[in-house]
Amino acid sequence: MKINEIIVVEGKDDTVAIKRAVDADTIETNGSAITAETLVRIAHAQQKRGIIVFTDPDYPGRRIRAIIEEHVPLAKHAFLAKEKTIAKNGKGLGIEHACDEDIREALHAVYTPLQEERAVEITMEDLIDAGLVAHPKAKQRRIQMGNDLQIGYTNGKQLQKRLYMFGISKAQFIKAVQALTQEEN
Repeated sequence: MKINEIIVVEGKDDTVAIKRAVDADTIETNGSAITAETLVRIAHAQQKRGIIVFTDPDYPGRRIRAIIEEHVPLAKHAFLAKEKTIAKNGKGLGIEHACDEDIREALHAVYTPLQEERAVEITMEDLIDAGLVAHPKAKQRRIQMGNDLQIGYTNGKQLQKRLYMFGISKAQFIKAVQALTQEEN
């Protein structure tokens, strides 16, 4: 299953479980203390590709859903029954403990199949040339670009993936780099 929407999960272990079961991009809320910056990124993802909220069937998971639903009312939701998310040792509950088939089944009800593969337009060389990687001010430039493009801050390694995930075209990237350079001068 190749999923067009970006799946919103609680943490890294959930991302690992999702990527094991399906071909999809994720945004992690890092628990129920969801930040304003994360909500902006989720809203932007909804505009670009759509989102599916897939959180644990517990109080913090329901709280995250409610917060996202308030800020992004058109979000889709995938659900798993509590019994399907219990850890094998019985201690713990969450999407990360669900089997691949149950994850696929939950997403199948709400996902849109990815119609066509997009080419990676922005190369690592482009990032280096733009001073976003291997540059004395690379971190500050990435922070500013993340804000300008509404994709959030990433390290140099993750920037290319984030640009791809949000469908940032080469033209949009060049325009953002030019604005960044102009701001600095």
